[in-house]
Amino acid sequence: MNRKNFLAPAVIGLMLAAAAPASVAAEEAVSFRLDVYPILETRCVACHSEGGEGYTSSGLDMTTYAGLMKGTKHGPIVIAGDPLTSNLNVLIEGRASPDLRMPHGQRPLLRYQRLIIRDWVKQGAKDN
Repeated sequence: MNRKNFLAPAVIGLMLAAAAPASVAAEEAVSFRLDVYPILETRCVACHSEGGEGYTSSGLDMTTYAGLMKGTKHGPIVIAGDPLTSNLNVLIEGRASPDLRMPHGQRPLLRYQRLIIRDWVKQGAKDN
C-alpha cells in the first residue's frame, strides 16, 4: 500500500469525526439549584409544600433538595441515575395513568423542562 492510499482513509476519518453532530458531544452538567429547582419552584412547590394538597396526600416536600430526595410516604420519588424508573420522571413525562400526571390540573411541563429534569436524574440527581 503506498503512502497516499494509507493517508486518505485517515484524513477522511478525521474530517468525519470533526463534523459529528453536537449530540455526540459530552452532556452539559445540570445543576439542581440553577436548572431544576426553578422548574420545581414555579410548577410544583405550591402543591408539594407544607399545607399543599400534594404534600398532604403524598408527604412529598419539594421545597428543598432534601425533601425531594426523601420522597413520599410511599418511598423515593427520585432514583439517582435512572430516569426510566424514577417516579418523578414517570409522573411528569405522563408515563403513568393520566390521572396521576404531574402537575395535577395544570398544563404539563414543557418538553425542555422535562428534559432538564431527566438529564439531572440521569447525571446522578446531585445537590449542585
